[in-house]
Amino acid sequence: MRRLFLAVFAALGLVSAGLAGTPGFMHFERSEADQEDLDRVSAYLNGVHTLKGSFMQLGPDGQIDEGVFYIEKPGRMRFEYRAPNPVLIVSDGTTVAVQNRKLNTVDHYPLFSTPLDLILSDDLDLKRNPSIAGISRGPGEIIVNARAASTKVNGNLTLVFTDPGLELRQWTIVDAQGLSTTVSLRDVETGVAIDPSLFKLPEAEDFTKKDE
Repeated sequence: MRRLFLAVFAALGLVSAGLAGTPGFMHFERSEADQEDLDRVSAYLNGVHTLKGSFMQLGPDGQIDEGVFYIEKPGRMRFEYRAPNPVLIVSDGTTVAVQNRKLNTVDHYPLFSTPLDLILSDDLDLKRNPSIAGISRGPGEIIVNARAASTKVNGNLTLVFTDPGLELRQWTIVDAQGLSTTVSLRDVETGVAIDPSLFKLPEAEDFTKKDE
């Protein structure tokens, strides 16, 4: 469950955004092109206020999960995994709820105690974020690497954006044990109206009654 929770943190933009000012981080040598591209990526992320689409997640054990997601900044998001994965993760802007339909449980986390309160903000500046470990380029893409080292998150994060025409398309989080989870986005739409009820926190239910 915690792995899914951290994977969603990565999905929302930058786990490491919440780590600005964390002791021990060193700035990598940035060229003028690096600075410009980090400014471009920051402007893109700050300019996205609503986002929805589908996703495919590849876990460290080779398991593939799929689902749909909705984001409305600041603070609100919904990641809904398709069956047989029973997980639903929702933030209403104050609280993050992780529901397991199979176990009929709902765990709550204060938004301020997670990186989500900053990830879902409209004011990121990657150029000045000390957790950004590097930036590279491939055919049609920009890759941003970040490091995480705190009591909240341990691991490394890689974000892949299309270029030109910046769009977040994939992320990979590698945890402290070296296990990686990769999520790819599909059919992404931005600037869309999203039903506010999607961000209502789930509650535990007696799902056995629905099968009777």
